[in-house]
Amino acid sequence: MKFALPTFLRTTTFKLALLYSAMFAAFSAALLVYLYYSTVYYIRAESDRRMDLEFEQLGNAYFTGGMERLSESVFERMTRNGSTFFYYLEDSSGRRIAGHFQRMPAHNPDLDVQTVYFEVTLTEPDGSEVVRPVAGRIVRLRDNGGALLVAFDTAQQTAIVGRIQNAIFIAAPIGLVLSLLGGLLISRGAARRADELARTAEMVMGGELGRRVPVRGSGDEFDRLGQRMNAMLDQIEKLVESTRNTGNAIAHDLRSPLSRLRNRLEIALSEPMSRESAEATLGETVEEVDRVLGTFNAILRLARLEAGAEGERVRMDVSELAEELAELFEPACDEAEQSFRSQIAKHLMVLGDRDLIGQALSNLLDNAIKYTPAGGTIQFTVARGPEGTVDLTVIDTGPGVPPDARKRVVQRFQRMDSARTQPGSGLGLALVVSVAEMHGGELILSDGNGPAESPGLKATLRLPRA
Repeated sequence: MKFALPTFLRTTTFKLALLYSAMFAAFSAALLVYLYYSTVYYIRAESDRRMDLEFEQLGNAYFTGGMERLSESVFERMTRNGSTFFYYLEDSSGRRIAGHFQRMPAHNPDLDVQTVYFEVTLTEPDGSEVVRPVAGRIVRLRDNGGALLVAFDTAQQTAIVGRIQNAIFIAAPIGLVLSLLGGLLISRGAARRADELARTAEMVMGGELGRRVPVRGSGDEFDRLGQRMNAMLDQIEKLVESTRNTGNAIAHDLRSPLSRLRNRLEIALSEPMSRESAEATLGETVEEVDRVLGTFNAILRLARLEAGAEGERVRMDVSELAEELAELFEPACDEAEQSFRSQIAKHLMVLGDRDLIGQALSNLLDNAIKYTPAGGTIQFTVARGPEGTVDLTVIDTGPGVPPDARKRVVQRFQRMDSARTQPGSGLGLALVVSVAEMHGGELILSDGNGPAESPGLKATLRLPRA
């Protein structure tokens, strides 16, 4: 059976944590070694300085008063309270003149200066004896063959060095363990967050389109990635739901015109046809087919728009476009026995696609004409909106749209029951919404200026001003 490492041990985050742990351990080891050697060096340098000072003062005594003055100086230092030094002075024959010891601890007649390490047994005030480590230096007196030893107790220094060594031996493994433990915790947390992303993706792939990545609010890279993924999943769910609704709506809305088309052709084939009736039947058939093709063309354009395959935004004068549309739709209103009024502010600039914005406004104006009865009024205004926006508004005096139905009528193939008798595909407002979202704007539906029983509809396409 092949052994498999836990998932988080195979993650990139764990490998990085392991690398950082190794670097931290190497740095800690180097730091501890540096502290050890710098401390030991300082202690030894300080000891050598004190030793040099002692020999310098004793040397001055020897050069000024000879062996007699040197022995007096050694005796004075031996009796000084608090001194940590040990002394021993002998003549050329090796006879002890003064000192703490009965004989020279170590001596090499061939060396003028000799460093020695040895141990001495000292009697404590309570009568007990202790053995202390000592380091010293023996200097030969060249003119008379004698020798002088100056040594000091190294027990305190040895204890300090021992403590540093113990600290290093304890701190080094603890630091290594803590760094590894920290690396494990960090990598495990990162692996857990990555697993959440993977599980969410697997659930969405399995059909749970409502599943979302948990966002903890820490603001780290996983939260930012989760927010992006959730926004993407929202869009995917919206598109899938729209596709599902589109299929249902296509089947519902195209069944009637195709059924009428089939019935008309069937009736025409079941009876003798004159040239006039044949031409009328074919003309009606062409009109019905044109409406079906218009519906499919609208579906395709809306799909391309939502996929981002259409539209090229440039800085444009939307006031100029609105004036052109006002001139175009005013005769249509006159033909429908409707009053048309426009109020367009000059030189309002937006960053947008002229054709798409023109199509959106045409849809709003066409809906207003379609649902406003004869004798009604249509108002078309373009003005500055709040917070750096431009409001392109169409107000009619038709039946309006109830507040609880306004979210539904902007969806694909969604039409009010009262509008079923009117020609159309139910895609006009959906295209306006897509154009608005593409330009970073919105479509706002509200009541018009009419009475409560027939308030009319106020449709505002609000776009950011350039």
